[in-house]
Amino acid sequence: MTLDGLLKRHGGWLESGPDEGPVISSRVRFARNLYDTTFPSRASKEVRDRVWSEVLLAFDNVGNGADFLRWRMDELEPLERELLFERHLISAELAERKIGSGLFVSEDECRAVMVNEEDHIRLQSLRSGLNLQTALEEAEALDNSLEQSLTYAFSSKLGYLTACPSNVGTGMRASVMLHLPGLCLTEEIKPVINAVSKIGLTVRGMWGEGSEAAGHMFQISNQITLGKTEMEIIAHLDQIVLEVIEHEKNARLRLMEKQEIRVHDHIGRAYGILAHAAMINSNEALDLLSGLRLGIDLHLMPEIRRHDIDRLFIQIQPAHLQKAAGTTLSPEERDIKRAQLIREFLNGKQK
Repeated sequence: MTLDGLLKRHGGWLESGPDEGPVISSRVRFARNLYDTTFPSRASKEVRDRVWSEVLLAFDNVGNGADFLRWRMDELEPLERELLFERHLISAELAERKIGSGLFVSEDECRAVMVNEEDHIRLQSLRSGLNLQTALEEAEALDNSLEQSLTYAFSSKLGYLTACPSNVGTGMRASVMLHLPGLCLTEEIKPVINAVSKIGLTVRGMWGEGSEAAGHMFQISNQITLGKTEMEIIAHLDQIVLEVIEHEKNARLRLMEKQEIRVHDHIGRAYGILAHAAMINSNEALDLLSGLRLGIDLHLMPEIRRHDIDRLFIQIQPAHLQKAAGTTLSPEERDIKRAQLIREFLNGKQK
């Protein structure tokens, strides 16, 4: 499948999943490095190419190669790398790297392996809904398969050795993406973020580290990777996410009890603008789509499905719009295409 083929489908992790509502997806990521090999940021071209070749061979040897698509970053155009980033398959850092860097991704996009990013290997499993256990099991299975052909840098005292000290130990980052408009509209989101940050977790925006919480989307993930097992990390994150979900649900109830007209106005304005706008930028579109998603959760918009909105969050991004158009678009042209895409989606729901 080519990158253009990705546009005709959506990742399996965007299907409806367990414990929907505020939860969009769960992710487990492992950082791994090859034994006695320089980390990517200090490695020569020859070393980076060798790492890519070894990982490529590992995929073929364990029989997973046929199930995974593969791309080298130096063979992709900037727009194609941006598209992979928008689909949560690569990091912004890998999108900037070239020599020896690449990606393996399963056809359903639920498993992906970045090569020569900050570490030699960054493998992840993405699952819809609150589904950390399944994500962990799939990530571990892929990790174990690759380790049959690769020797990882590992210390009996410290665990897996990584380029960044914060990942030493299990090398695992687990995260859950949440839609939290209730807490945002009641202005309770900052105390929740502060509380979460004090117990070993971190909160980021929709696109991970350094991104803002556009569309009221937040990622909650573990900070501690050393001194705890993978299961302990997962259990802790799962518990805190459930508590955040409860806070979000209570915030929505209070909004409906005390400010019902405001909620209906918020959702109605979002629908009205999206259904009629001739042009709209990314951030405004995300915020307004967040309003529609809230309306769905409150059973005010039964004709629209929640995961259709989740897919739109991806489809309206700049690289997706330009790849779909088959040409480079100016910011204004992208705003026009974005508005058209959303209008056509909403008009289709009215038929």
